[in-house]
Amino acid sequence: MRGSTAGLADGVLNSSRDAHGVLLDFLDTMLSTVVVGPLVISYWRGTWNLMEDYLFPKNFLHSSYASCIIGAVGHLVLTLYQNSLRNSVHPSRHRIAYYIISRLYTAIYGVICVNGWKGVWQLIDYYTPMTIPSVVLFTIPPIVCLVVLKCLRNISAAPFTICIDAPNEYFDIQTMFKISGARQPLLYVLDCCFSVLIIGSLVVFVWRGVWVFLDLVLYPSDAKLSAWYSLAIGYGIVFITFALQPVMRWTCDKLTGFWRLAIADIFLFFSFIGTVNAWRGIWQLLDNYFLPDQRALSDWLTHGICFILLALMNCANTVLVRGVFLDAEEPGGKCVIFPVYYIRLYFQKERTKKNQKALDTMDKDEGANTLLLIEKPANNVVVVKNINEKNQLNNETTKK
Repeated sequence: MRGSTAGLADGVLNSSRDAHGVLLDFLDTMLSTVVVGPLVISYWRGTWNLMEDYLFPKNFLHSSYASCIIGAVGHLVLTLYQNSLRNSVHPSRHRIAYYIISRLYTAIYGVICVNGWKGVWQLIDYYTPMTIPSVVLFTIPPIVCLVVLKCLRNISAAPFTICIDAPNEYFDIQTMFKISGARQPLLYVLDCCFSVLIIGSLVVFVWRGVWVFLDLVLYPSDAKLSAWYSLAIGYGIVFITFALQPVMRWTCDKLTGFWRLAIADIFLFFSFIGTVNAWRGIWQLLDNYFLPDQRALSDWLTHGICFILLALMNCANTVLVRGVFLDAEEPGGKCVIFPVYYIRLYFQKERTKKNQKALDTMDKDEGANTLLLIEKPANNVVVVKNINEKNQLNNETTKK
């Protein structure tokens, strides 16, 4: 679910301010907040509950440690072997095999991600008291660590990101220090371990702290009312955040150094508060209203149907929590632009195809204007394959 605009084409990021550009921005925002975001949240809710139902359901501690092991080992294996997957699984080799293997990869990796979060989250619940002072104590230090490491943006999630299932980047997992495995294998392994075990755990600490804090202060005696309030607060902040993007981009364009980073982090944390509230609201509303008397069926439906819909929309990788992105790594104000480009990328792709087709046509026209072959048989009849010089050559033949 993490994402960055680094690497996106300038034509996508520097969107035009005409009616067409504004419309595309609006449609992408609505798609992310109303469709993709709820699907991702529902998928996580169903998968999390299924792990509780089937992974040592009678032993909370065993279930938590088992989830930790599944998450840590799965993350490390897929991060370490991402280059092998990228080189061996590609549509240019075998398109059908690529689509089957890649979607199976996402389905398995999604379960790994949920288990990794579930394990760390539940162990914190088990070993720390559920009180406000305790929650604050185990939340503020991880936030400070992420800020110091310039990794605060990794707390971001849907509806502030859409990950398109692009073949060339499908298996890519960015690490903290971006060390090459081919040149420095030992350091690469350490980089992967730090990215998965340290940064990943800090992010879970922050998410769990804010979520539990809301459980304790937002109508704790009424789960349904608490969920509705959380949903309203969450989506209110989400829409305010999207509306503030142009202003924040202009501000960060004018700033440099520490102040640019500080403003970007404050804006990202503000969006994070909306994200947690939206997740908590949708999650608990599903628990209370979507087949509450048939919990297993409810979990399987939200797990399976949401994943299939995201896969059909070509953004199934949005359910994954992978990679480490650095704060303000993009130039200027692009560091506060959320990667929710979906419809805009489609139009850009179509425009690129159209431009390429036009270029190919121009190349053919230029080739037609070049003298390819002139044959002069014995009867002095000149056969010309260059249309533009046909008349000139016919005149010369007549003179002869």
